[in-house]
Amino acid sequence: MEEKPVVASMSKEVILSIEDLQREGSKKLPTFKQGKPYPSFQFFNSGSTGQITVHENSTSYQKYRLRSRVLRDVSKATLSTVVLGKTISFPLCVSPAGIQAMAHPDGELATSRACAKRGILMGVSSFSNYSVEDVIQAGREVRDIGHVMQLYTMKDRALQERIIKRAERAGCKAIFLTADSPVLGVRYNEWRNDFRTPDGLGFPMIERTSEMILAQTHDSGFMTFNSDSHSWAEEIPWLRKRTKMEIWIKGVLTTEDVLLAREYGCDGVIVSNHGGRQLDGTPSTIDVLPECVEAADGKIRVHIDGGIRTGADIFKAIALGAECCWIGRPAIWGLAYDGQKGVEKALDILYDEFRRCMMLTGCTSIAEISKASLGIVRADGPLARL
Repeated sequence: MEEKPVVASMSKEVILSIEDLQREGSKKLPTFKQGKPYPSFQFFNSGSTGQITVHENSTSYQKYRLRSRVLRDVSKATLSTVVLGKTISFPLCVSPAGIQAMAHPDGELATSRACAKRGILMGVSSFSNYSVEDVIQAGREVRDIGHVMQLYTMKDRALQERIIKRAERAGCKAIFLTADSPVLGVRYNEWRNDFRTPDGLGFPMIERTSEMILAQTHDSGFMTFNSDSHSWAEEIPWLRKRTKMEIWIKGVLTTEDVLLAREYGCDGVIVSNHGGRQLDGTPSTIDVLPECVEAADGKIRVHIDGGIRTGADIFKAIALGAECCWIGRPAIWGLAYDGQKGVEKALDILYDEFRRCMMLTGCTSIAEISKASLGIVRADGPLARL
């Protein structure tokens, strides 16, 4: 199996891993001066309260070990899979992260082009600095691969419906309803620094200009448009009446909520804790993935985000039953590092690492990845089979 290597020259390459990209990209994230100076890396990199969940999202992957296989013919290994009716190059997509123009002026447009070039899907945030129409068009300039629209439950239902109709007309495949945010989590760094979206950046999807955004803190601005009276019985039927797009629930962490998603006829769930930015102390997503997959029982699709930093992490999540993984911060770090090329770098790194992990575990297709490829570290020493 021949693939273009992620590094052309070991002696000249600086960025070899997502950890490298985090370090170098964070250095380039600007500090904005509106009242108090605010380093934007704090907004993108931090979680809520004590930073427990944002930390464990990544470290929890380390207890799972890879069971390599030998003398396996992997010369024809293929990484492609089908997600939301689209064939993508490998089981990874870019999550709907907001305010990307704070990392690079091209923001979501650059991310969309990078995703299209790699052949994967992209989520568009309600807090995108560019319209869904422009983001999708940017991707189509490279290739028509596919997008999803992230949505909150809004107090202004007419505005929420306008977003849905715009996303559907533009060609989005699904709605990702963020269900874990009746309020924002306790984010000390935002409060201490009076974080506000930088001057000149608007939110066209929720129809807010820069002037309107700067008039409120990030937290108070969120509370003015987001509804905390959402419910399964209200939201899912309301959405079904207004769109033919698939409806996915983002922010699921328990068996109970997967069963409710099935009950209400949702198309899928994203196992997510909002990148550790909502309720601190919730479990890492990889640790609750098995119970969510079991509850899904093949009747509803299960994706995962949070803490994925290597190709091996993607492999572990697929082995534990996820259909696809989504990343947020690695794309932001790439964007800050070098715009579209930086996002491409992040995706190339993860693609190459995942390909090598598949081949070294003897897997020739996504379908062959299973729990048989994993073990888990036990306190008493011997590796436990899953």
